[in-house]
Amino acid sequence: MFDTTCIGNAIVDVISKTDDAFLETESLVKNSMNLIDMARAEELYAKMKSAIEMSGGSAANTAAGVASLGGNCAYVGKVRDDQLGDIFTHDIHASGVTFETKKSTEGAATARSLILVTPDAHRTMNTYLGACIELGPEDIDPEVIAASKVTYMEGYLWDPENGKQAFRKAAEIAHAAGQRVSLTLSDSFCVDRYRAEFQDFIEGGVDILFANEDEIKSLFETEDFDAALDTVRGKVEIACLTRSEKGSIIVKGSETHTIPADTEIEVVDTTGAGDLFAAGFLYGFTNGHDLATSGRIGSMAAAEIISHYGARPTSDLKELLQKKLAVA
Repeated sequence: MFDTTCIGNAIVDVISKTDDAFLETESLVKNSMNLIDMARAEELYAKMKSAIEMSGGSAANTAAGVASLGGNCAYVGKVRDDQLGDIFTHDIHASGVTFETKKSTEGAATARSLILVTPDAHRTMNTYLGACIELGPEDIDPEVIAASKVTYMEGYLWDPENGKQAFRKAAEIAHAAGQRVSLTLSDSFCVDRYRAEFQDFIEGGVDILFANEDEIKSLFETEDFDAALDTVRGKVEIACLTRSEKGSIIVKGSETHTIPADTEIEVVDTTGAGDLFAAGFLYGFTNGHDLATSGRIGSMAAAEIISHYGARPTSDLKELLQKKLAVA
């Protein structure tokens, strides 16, 4: 039924330009994701310059990317029955993604991430998880997971205990149905918090792993990327490792595919680059393309997303892909 089902934190992004001095004043580590409470969210929002609001959330961005490429995708994530929840629901439906997770009717508000973008295009995220922490095993539809070629999950959802249980349930259902399980590590600070748990989960049930250079080095506690690459090769069926302007490397067993980055794009905002790389790769992989071609589709999707503000495609990725394949 589905190429991919994506599970993650349903978040509305609030994106604003800033400078390094503001990050220092607010004691924020550039290019990190910080979990904040509602009081801090309101305090930081009041200090931000004019902002753009749009739906986000790592796995939701990936789902939107798969759909934009022409894939059939479902999404599982929790929002509250409030204004931001309505915005998120509208946007993901409009992107062509199946989204049927029941909204919370009480408790915390829909999540939001305050994203500060510095002149070098790096983003620093400050996330109030809100209703996201209510997502649990009961929100996992066995029929949807069993009918998905790949179930893709974001590491950020590992913070709440309910999220871990949802992951484990989804992975068990997927494997029982003969389907694949995929995980993105999301953030090196997230890896630092749950390194041992991630390692256990990866070795026990992840077929396709996504990580950037910092995340994979953090996972295996090394400063040597090549060492981390060699280690992950034996842990999962496929590992997709992104390296910003250096491109990406995809490994499967003894295979190694080096994918160049698109250097012709003017980088405006790196928010969502990893999410869209995953979207492109998963679309290619679940639609019969080889690993190298799937990686190039991922690179194309990532290039589109960093050419503008926001983590959802503003161009028709299916049309871009058709042009790219025609040239190739």
